[in-house]
Amino acid sequence: MLRYLSSRLISLCVSLVVASVVIFAVIEVIPGDPASFMLGLNASEDTVAALREELGLSGSVASRYVGWISGLFVGDFGMSYTYRVPVSELVGARLWVSLPLTIYALILSTLIAIPVGVIAASMRGGPVDYGIMGATQLGIAVPNFWFAMLLVLFFAITLRWFSAGGFPGWEDGLLPGLKALTLPAIALALPQASILARVMRSSLIETLGQDYMRTARAKGLTARQAVVGHALRNALIPVMTIIGLQFSFLLAGAIIIENVFFLPGLGRLIFQGITQRDLIVVESVVMLLVFAVILVTFLVDVAYAAIDPRLRRS
Repeated sequence: MLRYLSSRLISLCVSLVVASVVIFAVIEVIPGDPASFMLGLNASEDTVAALREELGLSGSVASRYVGWISGLFVGDFGMSYTYRVPVSELVGARLWVSLPLTIYALILSTLIAIPVGVIAASMRGGPVDYGIMGATQLGIAVPNFWFAMLLVLFFAITLRWFSAGGFPGWEDGLLPGLKALTLPAIALALPQASILARVMRSSLIETLGQDYMRTARAKGLTARQAVVGHALRNALIPVMTIIGLQFSFLLAGAIIIENVFFLPGLGRLIFQGITQRDLIVVESVVMLLVFAVILVTFLVDVAYAAIDPRLRRS
């Protein structure tokens, strides 16, 4: 087990180094100068040069990369060109919106998908199975922002149960914050639940066809006892992979939903950073999201080893 974890940690570190180089290189090749963009077309060269020096843009590429990476290690993400505040403050404020939204959407997705997938696998080939598979195909095909607009139209405009957008802040209480995140979380969860339900169904059907499942039934277990006691745990292994990937996707890919509902999250911060050419914000937040994706992948691998003893032995 220790050797397995060590190899995964080494892979995590290598992935982070490669990702940091790629992100920094992509930001470097983007045309245009942030200092010139901030000062406008009529700024003098001396003024632009002074601002570049203040923003730390005048050094060599290697020195700027080393300075950026060393700052990330100690939590210093740099200074925002636009807001003139540390990027860490912006990230800290926005993370308390994006992270609860991601967890909320993932919980909804899992609570919907696993029972639905189990029901579809247990009734394989019947009308219920075909109906579930048709609904999940529709959920995959329809974009989540379209779901978001339908939810706003029905629940916010017609029924007036929820607000159409905005976030009151956690200082106003837990329930108002969760209420503001409910429609965005549902819009994010429905397509992911459709994917997860199909994976759950396929994995469970494959598991039910194994020899040990037939042996369990031959010993007198009911179909429900065999599924819950033996099949479900083994069928959850590929499902955990999808859940880990979905967490990463929801955290890093909620930019459209956050803009639809005017949520001050990380996705909207990246969008604003791109439009305002605040490149230090973009590269630092993207690096943070990459770290989250790689860390979640590592945790999924650890969970694999906890569930499947064969990985620990190998």
